[in-house]
Amino acid sequence: MVCAALPVLLLAMTLPPLRSPAAQVSQPAQSQAGGESGQPLDQRSGEGESVLASVYVQLALSNQTWPLAISRTLTRPLASASSFPRTLTGLSLTTECNVHADGQSYCACLSGYQWNTSVCSHHRPCQTTHNHRPCGCLVFGSTEAGYCQLLPPVPGRLSPNSWVRTPGTTLNLTLVKSRETTNLNWFLRPAGSPTPILLQPGTHVSLASSPGQAVLSIFNVSHRWAGEYLCCFEAQGFRWELSQVVEVPLQATDVARLPDQLSISCATCPGFQLTCCIPSTHLAYTASWSPGEGSKASSASAPGSQCFVLAVQSCPVVDTTYTCELQSPGMAPLRVPISVTVIQDGDTTCPGDSSAIAWNVTKAGHVAQAPCPANRTGVVKRTCGPDGIWEPIYSSCTDAELLALHRRARLLWAGQGQPTVEVPQILARLSEQVTAVSSPSDLLALLGTISFLARVVVDARIQLTRRALQGLLKTTDKVLDMDTDSLWAPAQAQKPSVGSALLLAVETLACHLCPQGQPFSFSSRNVQLQTQFLGPAFPADYRASFSTQPPLQARIPRRSLAPLRHNGTNVSVTSLLLRKLDRLLPPNYGQGLGDSLYATPGLVLSISVMAGGQAFNQGEVIMDFGNTASTPHCVFWDHSLFQGKGGWSDEGCQVQTAHASPTTQCICRHLTAFSILMSQNTVPENPTLELLSQVGLGASILALLVCLGVYRLVWRVVVQNKVAYLRHMALLNMVLCLLAADICFLGAPLLPPGPQSPLCLAAAFLCHFLYLATFFWMLAQALMLAHQLLFIFRQLSKCRVLSLMVVLGYMCPIGFAGAALGLYLPRGQYLGEGACWLNGKGGALYTFVGPVLAIVGVNGLVLTMAVLKLLRPSLSEGPPVEKRHALLGVTKALLILTPVFGLTWGLGLATLLEKVSIVPHYIFTILNTTQGVFILLFGCLMDKKIREALLRRFGRTPPPKSTISLATYETYIPEHSKGRSEDAR
Repeated sequence: MVCAALPVLLLAMTLPPLRSPAAQVSQPAQSQAGGESGQPLDQRSGEGESVLASVYVQLALSNQTWPLAISRTLTRPLASASSFPRTLTGLSLTTECNVHADGQSYCACLSGYQWNTSVCSHHRPCQTTHNHRPCGCLVFGSTEAGYCQLLPPVPGRLSPNSWVRTPGTTLNLTLVKSRETTNLNWFLRPAGSPTPILLQPGTHVSLASSPGQAVLSIFNVSHRWAGEYLCCFEAQGFRWELSQVVEVPLQATDVARLPDQLSISCATCPGFQLTCCIPSTHLAYTASWSPGEGSKASSASAPGSQCFVLAVQSCPVVDTTYTCELQSPGMAPLRVPISVTVIQDGDTTCPGDSSAIAWNVTKAGHVAQAPCPANRTGVVKRTCGPDGIWEPIYSSCTDAELLALHRRARLLWAGQGQPTVEVPQILARLSEQVTAVSSPSDLLALLGTISFLARVVVDARIQLTRRALQGLLKTTDKVLDMDTDSLWAPAQAQKPSVGSALLLAVETLACHLCPQGQPFSFSSRNVQLQTQFLGPAFPADYRASFSTQPPLQARIPRRSLAPLRHNGTNVSVTSLLLRKLDRLLPPNYGQGLGDSLYATPGLVLSISVMAGGQAFNQGEVIMDFGNTASTPHCVFWDHSLFQGKGGWSDEGCQVQTAHASPTTQCICRHLTAFSILMSQNTVPENPTLELLSQVGLGASILALLVCLGVYRLVWRVVVQNKVAYLRHMALLNMVLCLLAADICFLGAPLLPPGPQSPLCLAAAFLCHFLYLATFFWMLAQALMLAHQLLFIFRQLSKCRVLSLMVVLGYMCPIGFAGAALGLYLPRGQYLGEGACWLNGKGGALYTFVGPVLAIVGVNGLVLTMAVLKLLRPSLSEGPPVEKRHALLGVTKALLILTPVFGLTWGLGLATLLEKVSIVPHYIFTILNTTQGVFILLFGCLMDKKIREALLRRFGRTPPPKSTISLATYETYIPEHSKGRSEDAR
């Protein structure tokens, strides 16, 4: 032992047995320093044996004299009533102190002795260590003295289920306690780590304790959970530390191969190099390669990893699979294959390319690989297409520092580390490393780190300081400014929910500011934050205003916060405004919004209320987003939609348009991230279009009523043959259906919109059914015309034809309308935006437009055939004159109505397209709302029979030509079909 100039030795002496039965030794109270020189602490007696007495001697000796001095026999009187000398028979060193020049003594315990917990808590250690470890060396002042005490037997033992664990299984470490323990903690010292890591409950860590044992469970172990486990606790006045090394063998996924496959041309590259790298571990691995002939193997170590290299000096003749076999004593070998494909003559290949990265000649269908630049981890890949053309380069290279922070945050969430210390440290480092983001992999690593930290903060229930929160907001501001095309778009292609995850993480971390740091405000180009600590009593509404254009304001009524103050809890409100985040969120729209494409004002407002450390999600919030170009939707971002990917939802939110100002207010009855949605294709509210629509519908209804009046006057005159009867019956049903539909459509804006309104749903369903019925009756007219022209000698009875027309005119439309209601209403895609009509961007409207255009197409074919037949009738198939006139009436009406209706809904489809001009909207509105006028003019009044009947009705004589036509009706009926025609009537 080498001591300083003035060493101090603390001695424990062994004395012979005390033979006086009356001898009593008391145990006085223990001093803070552990006992002064010569103070009796403990004594145990017994007959015929030596015992360790509670006599301690402090000796201050020089380097030359202390060995000789302690070799002499020392005597000391025992402090008792019958004072008689005792002889010192044994001596043990307990403590060695080195006195430094500043007068402080660095005192270390010798083997078998230790400072008790009281001394440890009042003196600083000689070297920095974690607080739970046994203190072996303490620093004392010049006037202080202390001694180490004899350690009792270890009050427990570690009992693992196995020292070697298979990856993916559960590791259980059990401390079996023989004494009561306090301040028990578990630590892990991974391979290469100088300090142990505290283990706390997490996704991989579970802690359990009972009077007799304490259990540490590690779930789904991997090599990152291998190392030396420490169990530190206090018992019997001392700190104890039990340790055990747990080994976890590597898996194939832990081995990095470069490359994992290789395509090589022996003519251009006769030699090549294969590498397999493993992370640092407690296990010692060696590698062997097969085949290894004509090759040279070597190894190289790097911080945190070890690589094994095979330099193949001669190109193989055929395709070969090389195997890197990793072996550790006592473990099963781990074999990792690397396939090498030899390019033969005639193979399609991609040429060598050295533009940015050196790409060798590669066989078609294979992937070439290259290492990442310095300070980046991953691999660069490029696929050679089947036609011998290089495909785009894919890089997983990630900044090493960002990757280390991501790994640290993930392990912190799993249970390794101290969240209160490490979360602020990681946030501070992220604000420095955000400038290093240069690839989608970097961005994903950074955003993943923030998400892990948010989960840690929630699980560990920790609070952030102002400095930590400011670092997060600075990082978020720079992230929102990053380029969309080169960074965000590729990152979203790999992980579509990355924008939603960023929103959730930032709003979670922002509302965990410690009360001592409030109120707090932060403002940057893309991020604005306001926090307010309300205390147990708050007199007025909570208000927040943000410097945007137009200004965004939010207010929470006092009545919404009132339930939080009855128990005297402190309430804090956090308002977070994020710009540009809307473009980073996936275009997912929940029930009620359908599949429309929307635009947001570029703002997402998140409001969080914390009461007593718990999040308060229920409450009314009123937001003013300023003036908007069109009718908006008040929405919030629901993270639970679309299998956790998130989406916009309007549940619990409504728009309230102020009458005195053009601003739009949103009222929501819950607290989360809010915004407004405006349809990208919606034409802004146009008073002219609304006026045209109302005037057109009024004119249509009036024309249809006139049409019904005309039929009331001339019905018996114009339906004297079967063709005319069926034609006018179909037209009459068209008039009735269109009249009811127009009345329903005109009154629908007076109903409250939305799927929650039964009246609105009923109006939309009726309009859908009645408008479809109008077109299906027009189809019935066309099919009747086709049947009369094609099947002259096989005519059906009037009742049968009418029955078929009724089925076609009413049953088919109600089938389409019912299917649309049942299919799209549960998805929230049935009703349009703020209207009692079908959704223009979902499939609901196409269940109307589709059949309409199909009917127009069928009618066009029938009309083509009818014109050809009627213009050039044959002698055997020519219809009678009167019947011919009736068929001509049907044809003329359809020739006009079909193109008009077809053009109308062709324009209707055009209005659904993006960035369409206002002109199609005007034309569609005029044609669509005046369909009743077209039916009156071209379906009713254009019919010569109706005009003649009206003239006779009002006392005017019709032209003679009509009388001749009526008189000659029967003369053109063929004799062999006359009876059948009469039966048909």
